[in-house]
Amino acid sequence: MLFLLPWLLWALSFVASAMPVAIDQGWQYRWGDSPMDARGVPEWVSAPNDDAWQPIAFPSNPPDRSGRKNAWFRVTLPQGSWSSPVLYIFSVDIIVQVWFKGEKIYQYGVFDARGEGDFQGWPWHAIPLPDGYHTEPMYFRVYSDYTDIGLWGEVAIMDASELTLKVLGSSLQNLITSALSGLIGVLALMFALVRWERRGFVAMSLFALASSVMLLAESQAALLIAYQPLLWDYLAAGAYYLIPVAMAQLLKSWLSGSFTRLLNVIWAVHLGYLVLALGMALVGWVDLSLTFPVFDGLFLISLGLIVYVSVHRFRELERAQQVLLAANGLFSVLLVLDMAVAHGFLPWFMVPVSWGALLFLLATISLSVWHYAATHRRLEQLNHSLEQEVQERTESARAMARRERTRSRLLMVENRKKRKLADVVSEIQDCAGLNQALAVVTRAVPELCLPMPHAFYLRAEGDRYERTGNSRDDGFPEQLGGEVSVPPPTSLAVSEEPIGDKRDMLCFWLDVQSAGNGRVTEGILLVQPPRMQAELPEFGMVRFITSIRQALEKIAITLSNIALREELKRFSYEDSLSGLKNRRYFDELLAHEGALARRTGSPLSLLLVDIDYFKRFNDSNGHEAGDQALRTVARELKAQFRESDTVCRYGGEEFVVLMPGASLDEAVARAEALCEAVRATSIAHRGISLGHLTVSVGVASWPVTTSRFERLLEDADAALYQAKETGRNQVVAAEVVEA
Repeated sequence: MLFLLPWLLWALSFVASAMPVAIDQGWQYRWGDSPMDARGVPEWVSAPNDDAWQPIAFPSNPPDRSGRKNAWFRVTLPQGSWSSPVLYIFSVDIIVQVWFKGEKIYQYGVFDARGEGDFQGWPWHAIPLPDGYHTEPMYFRVYSDYTDIGLWGEVAIMDASELTLKVLGSSLQNLITSALSGLIGVLALMFALVRWERRGFVAMSLFALASSVMLLAESQAALLIAYQPLLWDYLAAGAYYLIPVAMAQLLKSWLSGSFTRLLNVIWAVHLGYLVLALGMALVGWVDLSLTFPVFDGLFLISLGLIVYVSVHRFRELERAQQVLLAANGLFSVLLVLDMAVAHGFLPWFMVPVSWGALLFLLATISLSVWHYAATHRRLEQLNHSLEQEVQERTESARAMARRERTRSRLLMVENRKKRKLADVVSEIQDCAGLNQALAVVTRAVPELCLPMPHAFYLRAEGDRYERTGNSRDDGFPEQLGGEVSVPPPTSLAVSEEPIGDKRDMLCFWLDVQSAGNGRVTEGILLVQPPRMQAELPEFGMVRFITSIRQALEKIAITLSNIALREELKRFSYEDSLSGLKNRRYFDELLAHEGALARRTGSPLSLLLVDIDYFKRFNDSNGHEAGDQALRTVARELKAQFRESDTVCRYGGEEFVVLMPGASLDEAVARAEALCEAVRATSIAHRGISLGHLTVSVGVASWPVTTSRFERLLEDADAALYQAKETGRNQVVAAEVVEA
């Protein structure tokens, strides 16, 4: 029953496609492009009785083109009984606009000021028809720098509901053949991987997969999968340009003699053209559409050479080779017919290229299977004679396997550690900070030291190192530093003799380098090594020490990168002069605290602080004194506010304070205390008192002074402006809004 489903779908689509009305009469054309009126409407659509319009049988390739790239077509569509009529166009070269009653009802592609545009693919078009579409002519503005210009293939009116069935019905042959070709390509590729000496299957797979992609991409149903016409055209072009490469390789795998050199030249030339044409199209040097005519001419020459040599040597070939060449000849004829239709040398009709490709593939597969069967029979005879030799070699291999089994177990441990190290480094790189990364290292230490007893210590306060909970032995001290001194790192110049006493344990330091703190030992690893000769006979002590040391060095480098990243992030949020957070930090914090305040309903107050007459102070005492004044005010700001408050330098002599959870009254009280503290503080520079400064403060609080959080900073700025306008050296709060 499943086999009948495609044919049932084809039958339904045939019934549906009988209902559309083909628009193959009443067409007119004129060369050039219409000027536009003040509203951007082409003047030609407003002059239906212009004598410049000439009749044409079908709106494609009018006579006397002479290199022109713009043409207009028009037609009056017939009335019908469709419920939701659409105008279906098989394709357009290259871009198009559709106008009706002075309105643009459809456009594909982009027209620039010169009436030109770039190639956007060759999709089918479904143009929804407006009410009264049959009363006046419909105009088609076309631009093309391709060999063809105008509408191409079929133009018909149908119901929108019938369009999908029509597209599927017209694409059914390509879809079935594409699926079969794809299946053949995959099977051939799998067979080639199993039997690489049969390289002909690689060429067969390449031809089948290229044919499958080309048929799918050229089918109208491809746009139902994804409406990306240019993408499908690139896929179709790549697959189409790959056909002669695969065809030449496939024939080369079967034929020999003078064929080989010719086929080598053919596939190399076409492969070079594929790379050149698609590369130039992708970087925008040429339109993809312009690469097809050149390829078709090149392909015709290649087919002519193959046909000439094939006919000349046809009688000398084996029967299987003759069948292969005949199938290739039929496929080549269909390709030539398709080229002739595409370039307008023949009237438009659907050329069954897909069936030709499938026939060529089936012929190739049949011959390959026949050859494979013959080869398989010969292999069976060889297998019988080899069985005796295999038995003899099996015993030798078993002995070698036993010798290698012990070494493999030892190597497994080392490989496991290497994989774990790679995972640990990757996980560390994803950590946000150094403390999180050190936690990852702590968890990973037991597996990196497997199977030796060990203890891992992390740096604590002072010069002490605390033992972590992931250590694998209770005989190690709980901490290093203080009463138990930190042992020096183990040198490579150690004895190769067995070590069995914990007093002879190995020590490794985990040093992290940072720009601010230099080299800091963040961790210490103590390991009790095994008896090397007994447990790891092929691993010397130096190799063992080196492996652990290299692991810790890789981890240390990764940790150093994280430490540097943390420092850079901290520096990017700090103002170097005042030591306060900068405006960038404030902007991010304001958004965060605002979201938190909205979620919890707690108040959020904001103070905007400005030093009074700072420019006059700066001009009178110099910039160094001004910098000292900024540092003094910043110090007072830090002293007057809570730890939960954030003080930032907003710019120049302005500072901003964010007080989460503080009411308007609390914020005003803190601002008053700040003003008093600044008034009482003397500005000293180089041991000389420069007098006192004052500050003006604007205060706003959400939701008391504003119901919109976005206005909080703006309200504080307005209050600050009022404080400075009304005498400075004071605090002004924003007005309380009514509930």
